[in-house]
Amino acid sequence: MNLMSVHKKMSFNQKWRQNASGINFRIIFVCCLLISFGFPSMADAQLSNILKARGFTGPPQGGETARNSKMLPPLLQNVGIDQKLNNQIPLDLVFRDETGKLVHLNDYFGQRPVILSLVYFNCPQLCPMVEDGLLASMKDLKFNIGQQFNVLTVSFDPTDTPSLAYAKRAVYLNMYNRKGASQGWHFLTGTEVSIKALASAVGFHYNYDKETGQYAHATAIVVLTPQGKLSKYLYGIHYPAGTLRLALVEASHDKIGSPVDEVLLFCSHYDPATGKYSLIISRVLFIAALVTVLCLGGLLLVMFRGGRHAHA
Repeated sequence: MNLMSVHKKMSFNQKWRQNASGINFRIIFVCCLLISFGFPSMADAQLSNILKARGFTGPPQGGETARNSKMLPPLLQNVGIDQKLNNQIPLDLVFRDETGKLVHLNDYFGQRPVILSLVYFNCPQLCPMVEDGLLASMKDLKFNIGQQFNVLTVSFDPTDTPSLAYAKRAVYLNMYNRKGASQGWHFLTGTEVSIKALASAVGFHYNYDKETGQYAHATAIVVLTPQGKLSKYLYGIHYPAGTLRLALVEASHDKIGSPVDEVLLFCSHYDPATGKYSLIISRVLFIAALVTVLCLGGLLLVMFRGGRHAHA
């Protein structure tokens, strides 16, 4: 093989490498464009799926009034819930726990967020549905009562007794069936003065029907901070575990939860009218764009490294 042939072969190899490098660059550039256009929607869809799996149903479709119309029957007038977000409940109020011991609300605050449910133990319909819904949601949580949060079930019927509270508590602790829950879930009864003071602080309004011996009341649970401030209201009798988890994380001031919860809270907004979290699309798109930039940066880094190895 003469020098001319060797020279031609080397020239051909160099041109082939340059063309191949150019082709690789074009392929990577096209891939980057496709990812830049397609990835935000993919990331948006993925985040939406995660949020829906955690209890989100999308942007609110309309608010709920906290108080009922005065056109309703007298028994139902003024029945409802007035949200008093960030209001401090009086922690010096005295109640009796399920054993009959006198306690202060302050005994259950200070370290963890608290879920408060106001019910009465002889309620034939709504109250058991509230507690059953709360129980189902808490069983779906990886958080544990007594470890990441506490629960207070307080009767607003002054005739309810500690023995009845004890029986109700035993039933729900048995169904919850997790170690340590007995240290964090308590059923309280109290005097009319203490009950009304707590209900007023929470914004919980109810009426008593003397003919039936029953109460007309709204249904909701309240999440409070470890300091006893009202953080979130969750309405109804079903409380999605994802919504409850985020409410607890936010009430704890991020002392519990994971980085994923922080991202979900960043991408969501609590609507007081519905008691639900909804997506903030602009923030979802911001995170999707950030992921796209990181992806493009990684591809460019790989491309430049590959080009150096080719020239070497």
